[in-house]
Amino acid sequence: MGKKVVGFTTGVYDMFHIGHLHLLKKAKNRCDYLIVGVSTDELVEGYKDKTPIIPFEHRLEIIASLKFVDEVVAITHRDKKQTYLDVGYDTLFVGDDWKGTIIFEDLEQFLDGYGAKVEYFPYTKEVSSTKFREILTAIANNDIG
Repeated sequence: MGKKVVGFTTGVYDMFHIGHLHLLKKAKNRCDYLIVGVSTDELVEGYKDKTPIIPFEHRLEIIASLKFVDEVVAITHRDKKQTYLDVGYDTLFVGDDWKGTIIFEDLEQFLDGYGAKVEYFPYTKEVSSTKFREILTAIANNDIG
């Protein structure tokens, strides 16, 4: 039997939707053990300048309850190299909207030195928590009838 492949992906997972579900299912199909990072409220507030609608503890519990998620970790910073050193995965799964960016080209080189890699999945453009937030804000402001 060969070495078990440890996969990792991370996200905010605010207002969990079908795009999140598909990414996590696809990731689990590509590894033996899937670790999922969930960004803390403080981290999201720091870089997105908005508070998630669903509190961190609830988002963590939602992700942990999924049958194809083996482990959940809190993500408190955006240092992807340090996250690798902390978690120790074989494959990082991420949306292809990041492919070719300086951050991920640099990360790919870093991971290659450890025998790990990045695998890109098609980004689900038609569904996003940001779109849901915009719709909810419009409803709250009576902009949608």
